Amino acid sequence: MMDDWREDTTRRARAERIDTATPNTARAADYLSGGRDNFEADRKAVRAMVAVAPVVAAIVPAARAFHERVVRYLVGEAGVRQFLVIRTGLAISRRTHEIAQSVDPRCRIVYVDDDPMVLTHARALTTSAPGGATSCLDADVRDCAGIVAGARETLDFSRPVAILLLSVSGLSFIADTAAATAAVSALVAATRSGSYVALYHPASDLHPAYPAAIRQWNRLASQPITPRSREKIAGLVAGLEPVPPGLVPICDWRPAAGDPRFDDVIPFYGVVARKP
Repeated sequence: MMDDWREDTTRRARAERIDTATPNTARAADYLSGGRDNFEADRKAVRAMVAVAPVVAAIVPAARAFHERVVRYLVGEAGVRQFLVIRTGLAISRRTHEIAQSVDPRCRIVYVDDDPMVLTHARALTTSAPGGATSCLDADVRDCAGIVAGARETLDFSRPVAILLLSVSGLSFIADTAAATAAVSALVAATRSGSYVALYHPASDLHPAYPAAIRQWNRLASQPITPRSREKIAGLVAGLEPVPPGLVPICDWRPAAGDPRFDDVIPFYGVVARKP
């Protein structure tokens, strides 16, 4: 599953079928971050969301800061050296391998996505530090067996692995909460004790205008987003040991002095949890 994508006619065909007329969450996040890898459909959808809930414009910088704090914690304090990154996105300015390997160059990272545009960028831009390793895997979050089989080429599952679900287009694309929980549980089951799950997820109960903005997105996009309450998001990591402060709004998870500050509550919950 990690062979040369240029030799894979299926992947080439998928890349040629990138839908530029329908909003895509990875490209929308890229637009919000000031990037160029987006189309008018993405920009139109984002503008419609921001008109309903201006806080939407702050989600990407808040998510970036949370992502960096989480990776630095996992490498620097938890001692993790292996990462399985589900849904990589386009908008994170410093990817997981850059942050992790800046702390320890020996870190090994596998990126998983099934978006052809994201995978093309990831394969072009992902270069490991000497002593570490990075690779990209074409798979859906619900394909646990395929993810683990492909990731074994880079990661040693007899040692702790951090599973990062830090993308809107991950679990929130799975409308059924039981199915989303099963996807997380299946990935966790493949790891040993001392592994971690880190996730953020759009919230239905943190900001009064955000659910209306999501409804605006879902009217335009082919893959609807399902925000969830704190209770339902907590259920996604049931049985794991939350790292203090537990499941909180992402800006409240171990904030750092250099983080951006926002006047409004960012409507995303975040958590890092350890497998006992």
